[in-house]
Amino acid sequence: MTGIKTTGQRKLMFFSGRAHPRLAEEVAGHLGVSVVPTKAFDFANGEIYVRFQESARGADCFLMQSHTAPINKWIMEQLIMVDALKRASARSITVIVPFYGYARQDKKHRGREPISARLIADLLRTAGADRILTVDLHTDQIQGFFDGPVDHLFALPVLADYVGGKVDRSKLTVVSPDAGRVRVADRWCDRLGSPLAIVHKRRDPDVANQVTVHEVVGDVRGRVCVLVDDMVDTGGTICAAADALFANGAEDVIVAATHGVLSGPAADRLKNSQVSEFIFTNTLPTPSEVDVDKITVLSMAPTIARAVREVFEDGSVTSLFDEQA
Repeated sequence: MTGIKTTGQRKLMFFSGRAHPRLAEEVAGHLGVSVVPTKAFDFANGEIYVRFQESARGADCFLMQSHTAPINKWIMEQLIMVDALKRASARSITVIVPFYGYARQDKKHRGREPISARLIADLLRTAGADRILTVDLHTDQIQGFFDGPVDHLFALPVLADYVGGKVDRSKLTVVSPDAGRVRVADRWCDRLGSPLAIVHKRRDPDVANQVTVHEVVGDVRGRVCVLVDDMVDTGGTICAAADALFANGAEDVIVAATHGVLSGPAADRLKNSQVSEFIFTNTLPTPSEVDVDKITVLSMAPTIARAVREVFEDGSVTSLFDEQA
């Protein structure tokens, strides 16, 4: 005998940072595993300490951390956890990032600006990540920033089926809040069999979160409009778009977005908006200060869990969405 044979059995281990433990527990439940016990705390000066309570040697490790506020802290914690897994001799490391931080900084709009979305990908790779699994990136090209496989999941089936199940589809119009979301809105139209409208807007390049809505392209009079976007941050864009739809005779407006960032004045804007319902997924925890009764949160845990299983079993993540098309 010139070598040693192993049993050949692979082991899946599921880890989570402290940013969104509820989603991690839900995903782990769908996988039929437990989140690996982890000791994590902050030192007095803000430095983060992490130690896993079980051996990860030779395991296929899946590490979940959603980049919620305070975003820089949780990104740093995820990088430290990836480094710990690499030094613990993990067989492979897949980072699950339900909400990818800095995704809106995906290109240079003007000179002397960073491309921070690329920097995050570089940091994850340098730390030791072999693969990224994420949900609804702000732009598809961010997949190309990571030098390795990227599994890009979509919340559209979850959101669209919910909307289609509660609204008369014959009265439904899918609305893109700007030109950049038209492709996504078109997929909604294909799934729901609804017409498309677009809100044309212009941003002030020198004032953050400042939007001026100009006109609605498409017929929305007497229609139930569903505004679709990848995220709602301060709520300025989506509430202004909703106002434009009502001004053009819309009967009702529903907002459906994957990521409910909901920072700053978002709570007041959503509460005072004419929009009847805001639908988000649980890729991010809803901030405690946002207490708005017209918010509905749908779970992405089953989709993420199925994707994790496909990756672990060398299956096809794409097939998840082919089945739901």
